[in-house]
Amino acid sequence: MANDKLLPHLFRTEYRKIVSVLCRHFGFDHIETAEDLASDTFLTAAQTWGYKGVPDNPVAWLYTVAKNKAKNHLQRDLLFKNTIAPELLNDSSGVHEIYIDLSPDNINDSQLQMMFALSHPSLSPEAQIGLSLRILCGFGIEEIADAFLTNKETINKRLARAKEKLREEKIAIEFPSPSEIDQRLESVLKTIYLLFSEGYYSTSSNATLRKDLCFEAMRLCTMLVEHKQTDTPQTNALLALMCFHASRFDARIDQNGEIILYHDQDTILWNAELISKGGYFLHNASTGNRLSSYHLQASIAYWGTQQSDTVEKWETVLQLYNHLLQLEYSPIAALNRTYAFSKVHGKQKAIVEAEKLNLTGNHFYYTLLGELYGGIDNKKAMEHFTKALSLAKTENDKKIIQRKIDSLR
Repeated sequence: MANDKLLPHLFRTEYRKIVSVLCRHFGFDHIETAEDLASDTFLTAAQTWGYKGVPDNPVAWLYTVAKNKAKNHLQRDLLFKNTIAPELLNDSSGVHEIYIDLSPDNINDSQLQMMFALSHPSLSPEAQIGLSLRILCGFGIEEIADAFLTNKETINKRLARAKEKLREEKIAIEFPSPSEIDQRLESVLKTIYLLFSEGYYSTSSNATLRKDLCFEAMRLCTMLVEHKQTDTPQTNALLALMCFHASRFDARIDQNGEIILYHDQDTILWNAELISKGGYFLHNASTGNRLSSYHLQASIAYWGTQQSDTVEKWETVLQLYNHLLQLEYSPIAALNRTYAFSKVHGKQKAIVEAEKLNLTGNHFYYTLLGELYGGIDNKKAMEHFTKALSLAKTENDKKIIQRKIDSLR
């Protein structure tokens, strides 16, 4: 990897590890200190490597510098005077070694424990995602602002309020007790799911950032699957869901960054390895006696990776949507269920089902009605597509709807 690309790459992969370990060491009372020390480590690398060259083991170099900076901070800061100095007075040896553990095991444990801390139910979903992007994924403030379609000042204020909440609630960076872990894991999985969803259908026009969000969500979920305490059927189901969706990434976006609808995708571009991984994790999710929404969504996503367009396929998908809506209702799932209904029972009956939803503020609702009326009543189809166009928020959605209007003309 070229030197000019190495440091940004290492920042993305190592910053989050250093912050997680240091924050676990200092606690949330000093989260800004952990972030500053990590950032300063990379600033030192940029300055030093520029004239001395890249060291043989750049990651080990970063960890050594981060440890030294953390130790120096502890020795000169009030934290040292108020917390460690009294211990020194009672230390008969007179020697107190400050130990910062950046071993692979501690890095992994620190990130997992941080995941639980940042998914604490006292934080809003937006705060959970924002902090996860910053601390666990190493995203810059500008990137997070882009993901939320806002500005850096707003994100800085949001993150500051979230950090203050963590301090007020005295949230510890640790694994929940065995009796709490199932309930707390649900919050962690929801945060990861929201992070992936923000990437999969982002209102940002930055296509690369959307993929980054999705793959970061998958990375976090993979960490959970690889840890004994969090390797649950629900965790595997969520990872399967994300693998299936991500498998069609390359076919979903054209060279101009515009969305390609499912039935227009080049199936050769579907990622067979990710489909296979999705199948593996879905199989692992089949243990236990609890059926979660992730199980049902993963099963639906699996059928989305199958090229067949048979009635049997859509009957299965329809039943999965029926079950999903009973378990956890959402307007988007209801719309998708109506599309599957049309594939099984035809457009006329599906129109009746769709109009019952009455989602008049949703452009997807009018887009679906436009599709269903197409070929039956093109005038009504045009009216619905025109309404959808007026409600659409992103340029990609507007272009797709406009093409449908043009095809009717």
